[in-house]
Amino acid sequence: MEGGSEWIIPPPPNTHGRSTMDKALYVREMFAAIAPRYDRANRLLTAGIDEAWRKRAVAELAAPKGGHVVDLCCGTGDLVFHLLRTDPSLTVTGVDFTVPMLDGARARAPREDAGGRATFVEGDVTQLPFADATFDGATMGFSMRNVVDIVATLKEARRVLKPGTRFVNLDVTKPPNPLVRRAFGVYFYGLVPLIGGLVGGSKRAYTYLPNSLTNFPDADGLAERFRIAGFRDVRYLRLGAGAIAAHVGFA
Repeated sequence: MEGGSEWIIPPPPNTHGRSTMDKALYVREMFAAIAPRYDRANRLLTAGIDEAWRKRAVAELAAPKGGHVVDLCCGTGDLVFHLLRTDPSLTVTGVDFTVPMLDGARARAPREDAGGRATFVEGDVTQLPFADATFDGATMGFSMRNVVDIVATLKEARRVLKPGTRFVNLDVTKPPNPLVRRAFGVYFYGLVPLIGGLVGGSKRAYTYLPNSLTNFPDADGLAERFRIAGFRDVRYLRLGAGAIAAHVGFA
């Protein structure tokens, strides 16, 4: 079992128990506050390894040449730009409900999207502003823990995908190895709030972000939610000593 009782540092109070609207507002305001320093903090907190995890997620997506991909909760565009670097023939739409994050993505675009193939749209991932079967692939990175309804989000991802295409979700998970889980708990609940607060500019935000894992399904539980949402051939692979999971499902 990957039970939370084995974390050696207890998580601080979080948004569990808030209403759906309250949590959505809290998350939006939190990400707006850390948007200007978000990329710098991510690179420091992971020693840059998060870039390799995103590359693996893009590889797992296996989007067709010339396809149209959507990146959900795109933030400042990390996965969007990874997709375009991997295959410049793609068209990629990034969706996020936090305007300062989208502003950051648009500011990066002139440097990282020379072909002008990225578009950034304000939207809620539980009610996407796209028609059924629009996209040839979908990704989501380090955000599923923050949505107000996991199954609703997964159903929307499947709805906007063409049949037979893939959704790849990349996120933190509880490591299965007890020693790794213990060390990861020290880092995630102890050091991340401290370092993130200093570099990211908000200790409150970087206290919430680790705590969002506490009530998040483990890797098997999230795979089951993929199936409930209608995805087939669901699988996941562990990265980062088991603390990161890339889930893959077919629409």
